[in-house]
Amino acid sequence: MSFTEDIKIILRDVLQLGDQVIKFDESTQLIGAIPEFDSMAVVSLVASMEEHFDVTFEDEDISAENFETIGKLVQLVDKKLSE
Repeated sequence: MSFTEDIKIILRDVLQLGDQVIKFDESTQLIGAIPEFDSMAVVSLVASMEEHFDVTFEDEDISAENFETIGKLVQLVDKKLSE
């Protein structure tokens, strides 16, 4: 199951990106590509994803690799839901 659309909506709401997320897909770069995507945004995004997907992210889950693209976030959510 792909959570791409859910993550796009969460990104839109957390980063206040509006319709910009319509063109996003799993290859969309996050870190370094979206100016609004800073350390505070990561904290807000993690909290929103935990609430939305009813999962808990551990410190080791919060890495640049996992937040590199939307696809990496989808993989992370898939992994957490299968634990």
